[in-house]
Amino acid sequence: MQDWEHGIGKEIRETLFTEEQIQEKVREIGEEIRRDYEDRRPLMVGILNGCVPFMADLLRSINAHVEMDFMSVSSYGGGTHSTGVVRTLKDLNQAIEGRHVLVVEDIIDTGLTARYLLDNLWTRRPASLEICALLDKRDARLEEVPLKYTGFV
Repeated sequence: MQDWEHGIGKEIRETLFTEEQIQEKVREIGEEIRRDYEDRRPLMVGILNGCVPFMADLLRSINAHVEMDFMSVSSYGGGTHSTGVVRTLKDLNQAIEGRHVLVVEDIIDTGLTARYLLDNLWTRRPASLEICALLDKRDARLEEVPLKYTGFV
């Protein structure tokens, strides 16, 4: 029996997207965001920790003035499956009232965390609120959430 069968030292069995495909998709999303927010100064809210590599590449590809902040939320309780209960571990450092807010996630799966974020952030009265995700795992969706920008399904 292989180690990965026990969950130890899991091996990558299949590459879904190459680095080149990912970088091209990030450039496409960045260009679309730049066009959509051309006359505005959006606040990108990265959801820690998974968003960091994606958000860094996305910020470079937008090539326009964008502010950023971060939140950390969890619905996993230390495991690998969502508990359905979402907790805020780190909140924003600034007010978002009247701001154009773009939430950046690496993966949207069940939609529970994204729904929590949207509901929570709308109470703070932003001018607009959208979600950008690199990966959309629609097969795992328990809660529908609108994604403005999506890399791969």
